[in-house]
Amino acid sequence: MESTGTEHDRAPVESEARNGRAPLLIVLALGALTALAPLSLDMYLPALPGVADDLGVPDSTAQLTLTACLLGLAVGQLVVGPLSDALGRRRPLIVGMAVYTAATFVCAFATDATALIGLRVVQGIAGASGIVIARAIVRDMFDGVRAGRFFSTLMLVSGAAPVAAPLVGGQLLRVTDWRGIFLVLGAVSAVILVLTVSAVRESLPPERRSEGALGAALQTMGGLLRDRVFTGYVLTGALAFAALFGYISGSSFVVQDIYGASAQTFSLLFGLNGVGIVITGQINGKVLLGRFRMERLLAIGLTVIAAAGAALVALALAHAPLWAVAAALFVLASGMGLILPNSTALSLQRAGHAAGAASALLGTAQFLIGAVAGPLSGLGDGSSALPMAATILTMALAACAAFVLLTRTRATD
Repeated sequence: MESTGTEHDRAPVESEARNGRAPLLIVLALGALTALAPLSLDMYLPALPGVADDLGVPDSTAQLTLTACLLGLAVGQLVVGPLSDALGRRRPLIVGMAVYTAATFVCAFATDATALIGLRVVQGIAGASGIVIARAIVRDMFDGVRAGRFFSTLMLVSGAAPVAAPLVGGQLLRVTDWRGIFLVLGAVSAVILVLTVSAVRESLPPERRSEGALGAALQTMGGLLRDRVFTGYVLTGALAFAALFGYISGSSFVVQDIYGASAQTFSLLFGLNGVGIVITGQINGKVLLGRFRMERLLAIGLTVIAAAGAALVALALAHAPLWAVAAALFVLASGMGLILPNSTALSLQRAGHAAGAASALLGTAQFLIGAVAGPLSGLGDGSSALPMAATILTMALAACAAFVLLTRTRATD
């Protein structure tokens, strides 16, 4: 029997779901939690060349500190998602955020690349709790188009992270180094932890929680993966995210090393692309959803990023100027505003009985495939943007293929 405190925490959540709305503080908290991945990756991007120089390692090793965090985010979601189905959302979320905050501060004092890579794995595993549980909470509260609209609303908050994080990181490099960036990120995560404790209440009542241990969780995940359409939406979103991560991982070196731009210029360009994601996401949630099916909007987004990937390959082969490459990257980022909320809502819509496990599979697929895309974008001798562009195009085309081949029975209009 749950305590009266838990009952009190749960009642407002159920009321919010019935009313189709959520208080601003909860929107801010869930948005901040879903922003943990871009915060963990993007604020640090302008400092990657400095990390390589300071620790005396090649650029490819510095990129592994990104990949390590991404792998941690992937593995952590596999564990925390099913755990939240069994224990409820709130307790695993708070513990994970506390560990994430501590690990972030410790990253600032890493003495070599190996230590930093290990700490980034821990940081990613702990940060996964915020990402996977935030999605599950939304699924607890909303369904269908309302879920899609709420995920688009969250992009106002989570989308601000890829805008602000690299800009903040670039400006911080004027007064500090990459270690100072981790200290600031630790302070930001501490604020998110306080906001989480204050605003996020239990959304999964005891009677809806799963029973059993690891075997039951694996059985649930296996059942979800046998759903061809669910798997199709998961792969579509994950491969599209991998195209985005190919850009995230490679753009710092392309803009700063190949084109000779400053860290501040890179941060500005990166931030503008984040604005593109936010604007498109809001158009998706406030204008398009309800008028068009989510499947059709997802198809449009996939077409946009595939076209952007093809343009980037052509521009790289032609050694085009930075402004042309930046324009194509803006189109790529903007297309993600149609893909991320709709692929997420369509995936979770098919798994209301196990939102935590479904959210874990969705997030794990995104970050595992993204972890592959990161090193691919850094191949070559560092003199061309072609590896990054080819990675983006390959992942975008693979996302289109997954959508057409696996979800086509639900993608007709």
